[in-house]
Amino acid sequence: MVLRTIAAGLCALMLAVAPAHAQDRALLQLDWIPTGEHAAYFAGATRGFWREQGIELSLTRGYGSGDTVNKLAAGAAQFGVADLGAVLAARARQNVPVRAVSAIYTHSPHSLFVLRSRGITDFRGLEGRRIAVTPGNSHRLYFPEVARRAGTNPDRITWVNTDASAMAALLISKRVDAAPFYSIHHYYTNKAALAAGEEIVVLPFVETGFAIYAASIAVTDEMIQKNPDLVRRFLVGLQRSLEWSRDNQAEACKLHVARNPEVAQDDCEGSLRAVMSFVFTDHARETGLGRFQPERLATTWKVVAESLQLDPNWDPAGAINTSLLP
Repeated sequence: MVLRTIAAGLCALMLAVAPAHAQDRALLQLDWIPTGEHAAYFAGATRGFWREQGIELSLTRGYGSGDTVNKLAAGAAQFGVADLGAVLAARARQNVPVRAVSAIYTHSPHSLFVLRSRGITDFRGLEGRRIAVTPGNSHRLYFPEVARRAGTNPDRITWVNTDASAMAALLISKRVDAAPFYSIHHYYTNKAALAAGEEIVVLPFVETGFAIYAASIAVTDEMIQKNPDLVRRFLVGLQRSLEWSRDNQAEACKLHVARNPEVAQDDCEGSLRAVMSFVFTDHARETGLGRFQPERLATTWKVVAESLQLDPNWDPAGAINTSLLP
């Protein structure tokens, strides 16, 4: 009995003084400036959901999905939030070694924001208009097909390149006629417009028949091949972050605002509410959280291929790997 007690004490002492296992350090490259759209990522990191998986996660702002894909391919980040269309296009065009490992938005929130005072009510008659856009923005990828479906000539539209943080100001000040945003950004953008005596109207791309995948988590082929366990643990932390943030939206936004004080609490909550309607959908319940349904994936590629005049027979499954999802 005494020996067992001594042995137990020695084991406890050894555990107490043993060094903790080093955390894997990883960087998550966002697709945009850190608005309330990204609250689940920041809240999950602060709550320690990735740390529980042995990952010390850092986050950095994005400059559009195309830029995120390029940064992943260059090794500047281990994980990225990128529109699936940008991942597919990069893979099909140049065989960029990046794949989507999890769906985030199961249908597209792509839209144009316009001012009510401009009198623009749909996608028809946009010829001659000026539309702001960020380099690599997935809206630019899809817009030609949206315009054609609406009877607008996409070649007669002027695109004004700008930084993501400047797009809303350009629109509200009427220096451009429209700006592409995810519809989930309407709450805080319209609040700024109302303060300037304007009102923003949302023109969703889905009105022209878009039912496609949007935001996804992407990694490189090398990451999947050489460190699949890190990817697997990251995805466990991701799903915990999404589910906890869905159930604790006000608290998730408090944590997000603490990390990003330029975001107002009510703006964050407005965006996060909208985000969850794209993540936790009937489609996600049918396919499983994060997984891609073949038919919708094929539809997504059809739209991307038509927009960029790429081979419609290319198999988009080559840019997908969901085998590491929990």
